[in-house]
Amino acid sequence: MRLVIQRVSHASVTINGVCKSAIGRGLMILIGIEEVDNKDDAEWLARKAVGLRIFDDENGVMNKSITDTDGNILAISQFTLFASYKKGNRPSYIRAASHEVAIPLYEHFCKQLNELLGKEIGTGEFGADMKVELLNDGPVTICMDSKNKE
Repeated sequence: MRLVIQRVSHASVTINGVCKSAIGRGLMILIGIEEVDNKDDAEWLARKAVGLRIFDDENGVMNKSITDTDGNILAISQFTLFASYKKGNRPSYIRAASHEVAIPLYEHFCKQLNELLGKEIGTGEFGADMKVELLNDGPVTICMDSKNKE
């Protein structure tokens, strides 16, 4: 399971011209899931994402987590995070999980974020053509992969 986490001033996701979710200050998280991923991967990454100390404290040092700042989270599924680009110029998405694997894991990951954050997060819609807007604050962007736990 792979995440791209961005610290944002605001972010939103629009589907068919309708805003599905919007947040103010917080984290915009893109989630890629592959066939071998499981609930342990989702839970580990959710804990790591919520615990990341990437928000400034009173001294301007990145020392606070999303829970310390009462921020929000927008979580968007993105199968292209597992694009293979070794051969040719057209990416292959063969490593991305099937809907049968990915949807339950995406939903489980979002549920974990809700519980850890203590409030409802914003989400996209799995498989939809989404328009994501954000203002990256910093910029701060962190990539995580559950295969790199150690």
